[in-house]
Amino acid sequence: MVSRIKFGTDGWRGIIAEDFTFDNVRICAQGVADYLLSHRIASKGLLVGYDTRFASEDFAAAAAEVIAANGIKVYLNPKAAPTPVISYAIVAKQAAGAIIITASHNPGIWNGLKYKPEYAGSASPEVTNELETNIQRISEGEEIKRLPLDDGLQQGLIEYFDPAPIYLSHIAEMVDLERIRQAGLKIVVDSMYGSGSGYFKGLLSGGSTEVIEINAERNPFFPGIQPEPIAHNLTKLSETVRGIKADIGLATDGDADRIGPVDEYGSFITPLQMFALLALYLLEVRSERGAIVKSITTTDMVYRLGELYSVPVHETLVGFKYLGPLMISEDALIGGEESGGFGFRGHIPERDGVLAGLYLLDLMVSMSKKPSELIQYLYEKVGPHYYERNDFHFPSEKRAEIVQRLNQSRPDRIDNADVTGVDTADGYRFQLSDGSWLLVRLSGTEPLLRIYAESDSMERVRRLLEEGKKLAGI
Repeated sequence: MVSRIKFGTDGWRGIIAEDFTFDNVRICAQGVADYLLSHRIASKGLLVGYDTRFASEDFAAAAAEVIAANGIKVYLNPKAAPTPVISYAIVAKQAAGAIIITASHNPGIWNGLKYKPEYAGSASPEVTNELETNIQRISEGEEIKRLPLDDGLQQGLIEYFDPAPIYLSHIAEMVDLERIRQAGLKIVVDSMYGSGSGYFKGLLSGGSTEVIEINAERNPFFPGIQPEPIAHNLTKLSETVRGIKADIGLATDGDADRIGPVDEYGSFITPLQMFALLALYLLEVRSERGAIVKSITTTDMVYRLGELYSVPVHETLVGFKYLGPLMISEDALIGGEESGGFGFRGHIPERDGVLAGLYLLDLMVSMSKKPSELIQYLYEKVGPHYYERNDFHFPSEKRAEIVQRLNQSRPDRIDNADVTGVDTADGYRFQLSDGSWLLVRLSGTEPLLRIYAESDSMERVRRLLEEGKKLAGI
């Protein structure tokens, strides 16, 4: 058997029953067990968790059986839980890491496997390279050990463990929940049929604030949506916010590590706006100081905030496998990426949609402002910034042609602005003389071209996106 298992920006994903099979999950689990044993950290034990996708609990049990058969203690989730909840439990239990069965925001026919090392963030390229080497060797015929679940439970090698209580206790120390509970807010929460269901309601119940949940039941088909909290998937959330005159809407993705808010008018708050608002909250409302870590696809607004509050800003390639280690080494205040994932100091070097949402609510309460007013306040400080991303699927055989066109594209001007810099570290990013930027980037896992732009008006953003299409020949 030739392994097709590759770890992308955050784990391995495949189509259920085609690539994502019990056999392949067991191969991955054996690869993780070999990694833990070779690094002599197996004695710390491993968490195994899962989301609300089809058969996720069964895939998690299969992984647990393999880990336990290698003599490694397994703490197995008894129910679906958000990825950040499981990740925080790694720190709380001082475990060696976690396997999480989830495909995050992918459509319902997908599932996946994330490995979180002992530092509770996305696995670094060094870690995933070693896992892929192990997986390749195992797929070529090396033994995969298995211990039936019931036997593992009886022998004490597998133990059911609910990570939610220690996470919820920790979150209560990170943000003043009582202040939000008593603020009289009306909040609509869309968990997009994912594992974030019930978390905001549970944390904020008991006061004058009201939390209304939609799409809160488990439905692995994710009917009518893809569980990614971006504007075109949040029509129901926006309509509900407007219909009941709520103060804000909050959506979390399939495993609740990402957040997608809408304001009191049902208008989508972009991840770039959200990142800048969260940084502003920590810097101004909480008077904290520390580095800001951003991916290349996210907003330049944080550079201006860095200047205003005298904190450094660092930039990385796309993915928390790059942001997380830098957050650790710099003791960063916040890290963020364009996909709606944000991590925070004092928590884990990993995305957490629940904590990000709570911080936004606390910003609203602290400043007595509606979301749209917060954005206006932000723009008064950093100037207007608008953003959009367009995704284009293309035939796989055209990939080389697109790459060649982009490699040869060296424009001096784009949309009547001088090109002042070209960065090819992760795609093709063009910095313009007026402060705007355009990025054309190919997905590493599928035939997909993403074009990003940020400028001082939506009209300008859309013109830049059209220029990006021309550069790629799309």
